[in-house]
Amino acid sequence: MSVKTYIPPTALVDLLLDAICVVDRDGQFVFVSAACQRIFGYTAEEMLGRRMIEMVHPEDRARTLQAANAIMSGTHQPSFENRYLRKDGSVAHILWSARWSEDDQVRIAVAHDISERKRNEAVQQALYAISEAAHSAGDLSGLFQQVHRIIAELLPVTHFSVVLHDEQADRLNVAYADSQSQPASDPLAGGAEKLCAEVIRDGRALLLSAEARSRRPQYLRGLDCNSLDWLGVPLGASGGTLGVMILQSDARQARYCERDRELLQFVSTQVATAIERQRMLMRLTFMAQHDPLTQLPNREMLHDRLQTALARARREQLHLALLFLDLDKFKQVNDSLGHAQGDLLLQQVALRVRQCLREVDTVARFGGDEFVVLLEDFHSPGHAAGVAAKIQQALGQPFDLQGHSRSVLTSIGIALYPLHADNAQTLLDQADLAMYLAKQDGGNRYQLSPSTEPPPPGAAKRLPDNL
Repeated sequence: MSVKTYIPPTALVDLLLDAICVVDRDGQFVFVSAACQRIFGYTAEEMLGRRMIEMVHPEDRARTLQAANAIMSGTHQPSFENRYLRKDGSVAHILWSARWSEDDQVRIAVAHDISERKRNEAVQQALYAISEAAHSAGDLSGLFQQVHRIIAELLPVTHFSVVLHDEQADRLNVAYADSQSQPASDPLAGGAEKLCAEVIRDGRALLLSAEARSRRPQYLRGLDCNSLDWLGVPLGASGGTLGVMILQSDARQARYCERDRELLQFVSTQVATAIERQRMLMRLTFMAQHDPLTQLPNREMLHDRLQTALARARREQLHLALLFLDLDKFKQVNDSLGHAQGDLLLQQVALRVRQCLREVDTVARFGGDEFVVLLEDFHSPGHAAGVAAKIQQALGQPFDLQGHSRSVLTSIGIALYPLHADNAQTLLDQADLAMYLAKQDGGNRYQLSPSTEPPPPGAAKRLPDNL
């Protein structure tokens, strides 16, 4: 004889993974199944008698009330999505199926937790957006801003920063920092720099909660006391760790977890790839515009800067000058000491000429032992001659070429806009001609171009001929 066991309805309902909620006409919970505690974090006792709308996310309350009124009017809602706030403050995405019981004057609803599905969808969209940003970003600052915005839609972020490691100087530099607090905290202040160095050295992400910080007192001073979680993720690349991406949160009810660390690790790979690509483009651009021996601008870059300077001089009626430098008897250095010493001399000459100029001025290696200086924004008639004399004096001091002492004499030709020419090529030609005349006259001197072209209409007044 078989024995049948009776299972009470409430016990049967409590076996369901989805939550069953019953709400009266006033919007108060009158029954909730056991699954509610797993989904919302509240016990049944805490939910019964509480108004349903109080647990709904503030942004979703208006449309939730609208849907509730429609259900009480007899409209069946087989699939309605909204967000609830769990007891711990986190957000739960809920898919509801609800109907109104006229006899009992209650709404009966089934709540299916779709938070994990929503998170996965948001993560996939975010990763795609970050991948797109990493491949299309015009500059790193713009990329960091986009990554910050995208991550902030997934995780609580009070402080977001990117710190890069300068291998040559062996120091950390803040490449990006943004904070909701004012004034913003320094990502490298105090113990925070040690944290960044640890992440870069070990190449592993570090999640430091407020509880963990009590076990690392050496880091407490450098971290924002209001920030509960500090998450640093290494920017790993083929050549090593480029830096660290840092998130900090002061959201007490939404803490970082291991899953967040894994997500940020993937994001950091995309960001590191973009940083590597940007650095490669910068290196290629630099190589295309600079002389590899002296690191000075080359002919092409000088031409671009000269064209820009001339356009500005015409527009604002300004003066500019070109100084064409040629080292006297440079061949003797190569012949007597060798080309390696000659290259070293050219590098030291480039450094000394740069030290004679202002930030707004340009010195370029034109080829061989020839250099061209572009002077802008000067008002004194004798400025160009003064710079030429300063350069000659600087180069006249002995150079140490690995134990060999050499002084350098130089011939300098000077051409002025608009006195000698009104276009780039003619100005260069006039400066070159003046340099040639200085060499013919014995060298080790500077010479003003003898040629004078009529200034274009609207150009600045001529400088005096007694420059």
